[in-house]
Amino acid sequence: MKAVCLLSGGLDSSTCLGVARRDGFECYALSFDYGQRHRIEIEAAARVAKHFNVREHRVVRIDLRAFGGSALTADIAVPKDSLEQGTQGIPITYVPARNTIFLSYAMAWAEVLECPDIFIGVNAIDYSGYPDCRPEFIAAFEHMANLATKAGVEGRTLLRIHTPLAQLDKSGIVKLAAELGVDFGLTHSCYDPDQDGRSCGHCDSCLLRLKGFREAGVRDPLSYRT
Repeated sequence: MKAVCLLSGGLDSSTCLGVARRDGFECYALSFDYGQRHRIEIEAAARVAKHFNVREHRVVRIDLRAFGGSALTADIAVPKDSLEQGTQGIPITYVPARNTIFLSYAMAWAEVLECPDIFIGVNAIDYSGYPDCRPEFIAAFEHMANLATKAGVEGRTLLRIHTPLAQLDKSGIVKLAAELGVDFGLTHSCYDPDQDGRSCGHCDSCLLRLKGFREAGVRDPLSYRT
């Protein structure tokens, strides 16, 4: 069985890839250089892909800085020490249409590979309030994909989008990752790392990661500036 796995190099996508490998899929990892300020994550994705012995790892280059609108793709400061968990609106680290774009590329590659399965590490519990991480978005995209592809219209391949982390909190993801053999030291989560790749320890992504490791009782091996 083949599967296209979206892989950012972060904790969630790395764990999601581990689930796909555990479940017997031959994995084709797909990462994006989209103009993100933390593009060091692409190096992490390559390390994780090698660790899990994927069949192929592709990095697609697109320029979401052309639109901006996010602290990750525009000259906007990344908020620090202000984990909102979606309670005060969608945070500025949300990248407009990012998962829609990523899933569209994954859909195209899956159709070429003639594989019906896509894995994405979205999470609906411990996340920063991004609308494109919600189960209703995933269900809507899956429905659209089966209307939009030649394989779907001809009934040859019905696309399935797997979200194995959707109902796990961050500590649950850390525990699952440990069971799957994810090497935490290969991953990267920080939105605002320094030039040496050290995590800031204060952005939403770092705070969620640290919270998850703390609650899971597992040591995070990454280096943090503070």
